[in-house]
Amino acid sequence: MRIDAYNQINNYYNASTRKTTQKSKTSTGTMDQVSFSSVAKDLQTAKAAVANTPDVRADKIADIKARLEAGTYQVSGEAFADKILAAL
Repeated sequence: MRIDAYNQINNYYNASTRKTTQKSKTSTGTMDQVSFSSVAKDLQTAKAAVANTPDVRADKIADIKARLEAGTYQVSGEAFADKILAAL
């Protein structure tokens, strides 16, 4: 599910984003530098990709609606029960 994937990426992103601060002295004072790991950059890219993904697959919904209206959509009771048991 998209929400679960987003939450997992967000949790991983928040846990692994560690900023490295290095101080370099110059003749006028100190200057801070921050560098991010490649993992953090990859997670940011993945997070943006998930945010741009639609919540529903419209093509699947349209297909099922059309089949329901036509009366050709059949669901096996055994297949349905197997899916429920597999989820547990």
